[in-house]
Amino acid sequence: MLNPDGGLLRGTLDVLILKALSWGPRHGYAVAEWVQAITEGELLVEEGPLYTALHRLEKNGLLTSEWGYSDNNRRAKYYELSRAGKQQLRAEVSSWERYARAVGKALAAASPSVA
Repeated sequence: MLNPDGGLLRGTLDVLILKALSWGPRHGYAVAEWVQAITEGELLVEEGPLYTALHRLEKNGLLTSEWGYSDNNRRAKYYELSRAGKQQLRAEVSSWERYARAVGKALAAASPSVA
């Protein structure tokens, strides 16, 4: 979901982070790049909220982390889904799919009332 400046609305960042990490460990910048690339630039993840969310998800046991080196040989913290993170991703995806279907039905409504 987009806000008017192309940023994320509340509640979407966590599920996008979990999905980005579902294929294996990534550092924070790679998570932001993945979101931007996969959404063809429709969603942008700013650094501040991204790293706040990564730290919160790790603190809540949904991610683990390990220091390593990025492709350009810079030291970077790599995040990976924990078992609880994988379970949370499944629950979040299911919830978002139900939400998207419900909103889609409302937006496609042909009449103003159910009567």
